[in-house]
Amino acid sequence: MASDALRKAVAEFIGTFALVFIGAGAIVATGGSDLLAIALAHGLTIGVMVSAMAHVSGGHFNPAVTLGALVGRQIPVRLAVVYWVAQLVGALVAALFLVAALPASAWQPVALGTPQLGTAGTLGWDVSPGSAILVEAVLTFFLAFVVYGTGIDPKGSFRAVGGLAIGLTVALDILMGGPLTGAAMNPARWFGPALVAGLFDHGYVYIVGPLIGGTVAGFVYSRLFLERPTY
Repeated sequence: MASDALRKAVAEFIGTFALVFIGAGAIVATGGSDLLAIALAHGLTIGVMVSAMAHVSGGHFNPAVTLGALVGRQIPVRLAVVYWVAQLVGALVAALFLVAALPASAWQPVALGTPQLGTAGTLGWDVSPGSAILVEAVLTFFLAFVVYGTGIDPKGSFRAVGGLAIGLTVALDILMGGPLTGAAMNPARWFGPALVAGLFDHGYVYIVGPLIGGTVAGFVYSRLFLERPTY
């Protein structure tokens, strides 16, 4: 029997791999033009993988969610580091698989689905880095908050269907934030495609914004709604 940490790491690797492979792959397949399809691809993937793996690792698949769990003392520091490594490696491997499977002519125009800030060419105005960080922080707050309410809190009334609620949160966040920032809500979701495509423009937005959102959600939920921390 594999060690508990290894099992959790593999679960986080697989879940994050699926998110990037399907989510970024949907952007490539649609040329980034079908927001609903992109939102559903990300949301359904998260919903399915959380349902499959939550009993193993909690189904984070996102460094910001793991940070939120750490802030709320729901995971020890060493295990959080294991999760972060597994998530980043999973995202990177998924991006490499996409490049191997798809022609450059398909993925290069959309930078392999790397999240990018909205511009005047698509929105009529340019999204500033400050605004983008705020949007990513708020969207990630919603995501991490729902993870707490449905997947972490043992008294959550919808714990048994947490995957559905979390997946729907990802989808609705993308429907709003997709045109503005790409709605990554997840440093790993940005990291894998960005590294392989070589696009690092405003990369700090997709690290700082989600980590702020995850931290605030973890602090608020654990302090106000959770009876007691685990660690």
